[in-house]
Amino acid sequence: MIPIDDVVSLSRLQFAATAMYHFLFVPLTLGLSWILVIMESVYVMTGREIYRDMTKFWGKLFGINFAMGVTTGITLEFQFGTNWAYYSHYVGDIFGTPLAIEGMMAFFLESTFVGLFFFGWSRLSKVQHLGVTFLVALGSSLSALWILIANGWMNNPVGAEFNFETMRMELVSISDVIFNPVAQVKFVHTISAGYVTASMFVLGVSAFYLLKARDVPFALRSFAIAAGFGLASTLSVIVLGDESGYTAGEVNKVKLAAIEAEWETEPAPAGLTLIGLPNDKEERTDYAVKIPYVLGLIATRSTDTQVTGIKDLKKLHETRIRNGMLSYAALTRLKSGDKSPEARADFLRLKDDLGYGLLLKKYTPRVIDATEAQIKMAVGDTVPKVAPLFWSFRIMVGLGFLFLFIFSASFYFLIRKRLAQQRWLLKLAVCAIPLPWVAAELGWVVAEYGRQPWTIAGILPTHLSASTLQVSNLYFSLAGFIGFYTLLLVIEMGLMIKYTRLGPSALHTGKYHWEQKEAA
Repeated sequence: MIPIDDVVSLSRLQFAATAMYHFLFVPLTLGLSWILVIMESVYVMTGREIYRDMTKFWGKLFGINFAMGVTTGITLEFQFGTNWAYYSHYVGDIFGTPLAIEGMMAFFLESTFVGLFFFGWSRLSKVQHLGVTFLVALGSSLSALWILIANGWMNNPVGAEFNFETMRMELVSISDVIFNPVAQVKFVHTISAGYVTASMFVLGVSAFYLLKARDVPFALRSFAIAAGFGLASTLSVIVLGDESGYTAGEVNKVKLAAIEAEWETEPAPAGLTLIGLPNDKEERTDYAVKIPYVLGLIATRSTDTQVTGIKDLKKLHETRIRNGMLSYAALTRLKSGDKSPEARADFLRLKDDLGYGLLLKKYTPRVIDATEAQIKMAVGDTVPKVAPLFWSFRIMVGLGFLFLFIFSASFYFLIRKRLAQQRWLLKLAVCAIPLPWVAAELGWVVAEYGRQPWTIAGILPTHLSASTLQVSNLYFSLAGFIGFYTLLLVIEMGLMIKYTRLGPSALHTGKYHWEQKEAA
């Protein structure tokens, strides 16, 4: 367990709490915005009022969620300056760039057109309003793109170099940062997960209406759109999850090995541990059930490339820590005024291992003179606890296949026109509404906890990144954030439930005219 009695751990806990609250709102915004585009596109093409009402009803729920997401997202970014001041100083030139672009390009675009979406129905033509809805969805996706570019750089810091004169990381290639393979995989995987979340939300609420036999024409059409969009999105998440595994195998071997509890380096291709009980203390997995070859194929796309185990990775990390000590010594010479070619060459030769040397700062202020015991403790820190990653990943994947079953069954019975008889499926869809949020939160646990002990992988350890704050202040702000965000969550849940119970009939007085046509 992480101790929660020091500045770094409390800052981590506060950021994690804020981020996880924020991501309760983000997936629905990402996915529901595109579902609105689909619904309004059908309205524009057919002129049928029912699709206009579908857009307005689901748009109302989108608006409630969007407002809460903005509130939590702004304070999340502020924490880089308040709680992670040294991080901001050390990598602000690179990390701040995509965040600034996100604010200028995406956030303002999205926020501006959200207002037009709600208040432009009587002022804009059909096509113009559809364009507004499209721009809201585009703004949401662009916002996610730039934030995930920043996050992807934290996991794979390309396009930047350490400048020993300024003692900071500096941007050298913005194109490398933007087209970082980790960022691109994260983006498509995250927005696809948002599509699944929104689809399950629409599917579950529509199933609730069908079970109650109310607003049936509206519910059936919403259910159909959600089933089709959700099935395609779930298949995308599964395929892109496989791509994430391959990317992790290339750039973050520690995370992959921890997720799969791969303690030993097996002959290629490695088997996948389907289930078991990871034992961090003994460095083994008890009662492991393995599927031959699968991990090697996922992680390396080959049958002859090994997946390096945790024990061998620790040996590699020990070498890099020792090189980091030499790099730190060369940096100390440079900072003391020795600008000779030999001193510069010594540092440049080992500068890629400087971050590993900084891991020793947790145990001694004198990195150069670290003891063997301190080196051993630093080596142990280079691998996160395996059990939380192992189980978070498997629960997330299991939920993904459950979603695939629900959307596939829904799509099948819709095509066969037998949905009304499948009350078990409708009840399952209602019960499954919160599960995509569980999967999304677990995905972020895997992504962020799996990067430890680094804020910037291989460059800046987490324990060096925090601001100098009082523990009492952190306890106070942590309690304040949790209290305030819990209040916002309760408000959103209350509003969502209220308008869901009112249903689409609340858009009109009396019975829907399109419902009367259906009855006729």
